[in-house]
Amino acid sequence: MGKLHHVPGEQCTSGTAQTSGMTRLAALSGDTVGSHAIWMGETHVEPGVASGPHHHGESETGIYIVSGHPEFIYLEDGREVRLRTKPGDYIYVPPFVHHIESNAHSEDEAVVVIARSTQEAIVENVERL
Repeated sequence: MGKLHHVPGEQCTSGTAQTSGMTRLAALSGDTVGSHAIWMGETHVEPGVASGPHHHGESETGIYIVSGHPEFIYLEDGREVRLRTKPGDYIYVPPFVHHIESNAHSEDEAVVVIARSTQEAIVENVERL
C-alpha cells in the first residue's frame, strides 16, 4: 500500500525544464514523490516579462491562475490569439500547441499552478509561434 506525500511550497524545486522569461518549480514529480503519470508544479512570471515560445510535447497541460493577469498567446488559423486571464481562471493547453505565457502588460508577478499528463515537465522551446 502506498503513502501520501506532503511537499511544502518552500521545498518545490527549480530542477525542471525551464523557458526564458519564467521560473518553473516542480512540486509533484518522479524525483520529488515518485509519481509515474503526473507532474504538478507552479510557474512564476515577473511583471513586464513574457516567456519564449514553447510547447509541451505529448503532455496535456492544465493551468490554474493563482495571482496576476497572465496572457496566453497562440496562433489559430494563422492569426494571433490572446487569452487574457484573472485569478481563478483555468487554461487547457493541448499537446504540441506552441504558445507564449505573457505578463508583459502587468506590474504584478503572475503565479500559476500547472498539472501535466506526463510525469515529467516536457518543455520544447521553439523559435516562434
